[in-house]
Amino acid sequence: MKLRIFTEPQQGASYDDLLKVAQAAERLGFDAFFRSDHYSRIGPGDPGPGSTDAWITLAGLARETSRIRLGTLVSPVTFRLPGPLAIGAAQVDQMSGGRVEVGLGTGWFEEEHRAYGIPFPSLGERFECLEEQLEIITGLWAAAKPFSYEGAHYRVVDSPALPKPVQRPRPPVIIGGGGAKRTPRLVARFADEYNVPFRLLEETGAAFDRVRAACEAVGRETVLLSAAQTVCVGRDEAEIARRAAAIGQDVADLRTSGLAGTPQEVVDKIGRFAEMGAERVYLQVMDLDDLEHLELIAAEVLPHV
Repeated sequence: MKLRIFTEPQQGASYDDLLKVAQAAERLGFDAFFRSDHYSRIGPGDPGPGSTDAWITLAGLARETSRIRLGTLVSPVTFRLPGPLAIGAAQVDQMSGGRVEVGLGTGWFEEEHRAYGIPFPSLGERFECLEEQLEIITGLWAAAKPFSYEGAHYRVVDSPALPKPVQRPRPPVIIGGGGAKRTPRLVARFADEYNVPFRLLEETGAAFDRVRAACEAVGRETVLLSAAQTVCVGRDEAEIARRAAAIGQDVADLRTSGLAGTPQEVVDKIGRFAEMGAERVYLQVMDLDDLEHLELIAAEVLPHV
């Protein structure tokens, strides 16, 4: 099992805050540093310096880290046109020496779209856009000659399909979500990894099974499976409670719906995700100032999963 650090910068974090966490995660032996892709704080509270652009952040981190993998979980199709996103991700892959992974999704937070003038079509249309973006981005990366595509939402004509990413045949593509029909079909067609975010164990297992069935239906072996969970680890109940309070969460709820408790409790629950087929767990870290939390996880959880 590989453990990855996953941050939510829209809750109020500067680039320097993210750099500090990414470099600590690399030093401590975590597999990857990921961030969400949002432009507005979700829920009430102090927005701090506000959010930062996900792909600008990853470009900076590509030059200020050397080993850890970098990616988004996930970039909404509403934010960027597929051609420029393919170019940007390929360039960040070059800048990092081949360490980028690209998570794509439909987007869901309507408020941030209104706040920054970004169109927010219906869910059905966003799924259509996601499918076409996946066709275009993977097509551009793979093309050995000028690339063209004609869809309902995007038209690409004789693109030079440059630059190319370092990773061949392409950077890994991650699709996340718990949808029962459209998501498994898209995963089976396009994804290298399927991520189930913030679901109970039983719900995660059911989502994994739907993707396995979708892969089998198209004659493909199952994709890499992963889960994302909020993490809150402490050596004793007082430390667990302190960390939960710092992120405005209830310990009992986190123990049920996330990865909370003593290191052994968290190791045991990660083991249950592994039994369902998960090969990676993204640890959603909400308090970016608490580097001791990362150090505890690295010392007492990471070696045992």
